[in-house]
This record gives sequence, C-alpha cells and structure tokens, in this order.
Amino acid sequence: MAANAASGLMLPAFSAVLRPWIPHAIFALLVLAFLRVEPAGVARRLTRPGLIVLAAGWIVAAVPFAAGLIAHAFHLETISPAMMLALFIVTAAPPVMSAPAFAFLMGLDGALSLTVMVACVLATPLTAPLVAGLLLETALRLEPFRLAANLAGLLAGSIAIAWLIHHIAGAARIEAAKTEIDGLNVLLLFAFIIAAMDGVAARFLSDPFFILAVTALTFAVSFTQTAITYLGLRRIGRADAFTVALAAGNRNMGLMVAAMGGVVPDFTWLYFALGQLPTYTLPMILKPLAGRMATVDNG
Repeated sequence: MAANAASGLMLPAFSAVLRPWIPHAIFALLVLAFLRVEPAGVARRLTRPGLIVLAAGWIVAAVPFAAGLIAHAFHLETISPAMMLALFIVTAAPPVMSAPAFAFLMGLDGALSLTVMVACVLATPLTAPLVAGLLLETALRLEPFRLAANLAGLLAGSIAIAWLIHHIAGAARIEAAKTEIDGLNVLLLFAFIIAAMDGVAARFLSDPFFILAVTALTFAVSFTQTAITYLGLRRIGRADAFTVALAAGNRNMGLMVAAMGGVVPDFTWLYFALGQLPTYTLPMILKPLAGRMATVDNG
C-alpha cells in the first residue's frame, strides 16, 4: 500500500489518462470490499449495537459538524472555498474500505473496524448532505439531495453486485478466491493512486514547498482525527478506541469525489491526492502503538 502511494508520483504520464476513471475505480473497490465482508464478524459485533452507533455517529456526524463549526469561526468558507471543500471530504467521508484489513494487520479487532466501517458507509448518504447543506453550503455549492442520491447509488449498486457475485459463486468459492480478490484490490488501488496524483508531480516541480506544506497538512489532519477520536472514546477500552480512531483518521475521500463526478477545485483535488499518503502510511507508522494498546487491554 505504501509503495503504491509512492509509485503514483513516479508515473505522471498515466495520471491524466486514468483520472476520468476514478469514479469507476471507486465503484469497483466498493464491490470488492463488500464481497469480502464476513457476516459472522459483523453479527458478533452487533451484539453491542450501542458501541457501533456511538462510533459511527462520532465519525460521520460529530467530527464533520465540529470541523465545520470551527472552520466557520475562522471564516474559512470566505478565505478559501476550495479548502473548505477539502475539509468537508476529509471529515464527512466514511472510513476507507481497507480499514478492517489495516486493523487486522495491526493486531486490532478487524471485526469491530469492519462493522463500524459498514455502519458509516450506510449512514453517509444521510449525514454528508446534512453537513454540506447546514454548515458548508455557501462554500461547496453542492445540491445535498443530488449528493445523497449519488452516494446512495454508488453504495446500493456496489452492494447489489457484490451480493449477486456472492450468490452465483457461493461462499466457498469466494473464500477460496480471497487471495485473488485481494490481488485485484491492490491492482485497482495502484491504478487509483496513479489517477489521483494527476497534476501533483508537475505542481511539485513548479512549487515544491507548497506541495510539502499540503502534504504536512494532510498528515496533521489525519493524526488529529485519530487522536481526538481515541481521546473521546477511550472509555470503551483502549484497543477498541484505537481501532475506531484509526478508522476515523483514514477517510474514503475518493467516495466523496466520485459522488461529485470527479469535478472539484484544483486545491481540493490536490488535497485529495496527497491525502492518500497518510491513508496508506499511517497504519504502518502507528502499528507499534496499536500493539501496546492491545497488550494493555489483554493484560
């Protein structure tokens, strides 16, 4: 994953060609993610629905509303509408679809991450338009109902296709092919990161300090969302709080961009592109801390 992020910057010639395909890549990634959902793990975590509702509400409602109020207090919608839009997509989006895999690799509860991710994804068509309409409407100039319809269409379509494939192939064949499915996922992510980096290499050559500043900002926002979520939810248990925090710090901005048809201002696109770097590297950076959290809870 981290290598994918770096390689995307090294193949600028392909970025412009692949950029129009980003909505299609997001849809395909959603299909693969829902194809790999394990109902048993979700059912086990749903025995504590209060925790799932709390975590999902925090991620897709509390955090974006708080971020929007703070941004309005500093008049960000007037200073930079494109930056306001970037703030919207990085706080209103659900966790990345790979969050459960990251949690598992870090020694955390992948079932909790999966259940929270699914709950957030299903809630996003309702919460994201509310955030856009109530707090960010003047900066974004989005039609909340169209955004809701686009998000619902992406999610419903991907779930339907995943269910159809699962119904035709059967659970045993899907389980046997999980390595191939994961491999296809990596290839799609490789194409996605190349497309997302459209224009970034050229901008780096012309203004490297600006690119470095935006990159630092994306890491700061990701770390901030992770830290605030952990501190806010640590009473549920350190390991569980850290699992939810990791999901909150890694947002599926591509889903929001796809719902907007892939047409966003230049700065917003730049933030979206460079925002993939912390998404792909944060789990690797935080893995030692996650191990200590799991050890403390188990001890």
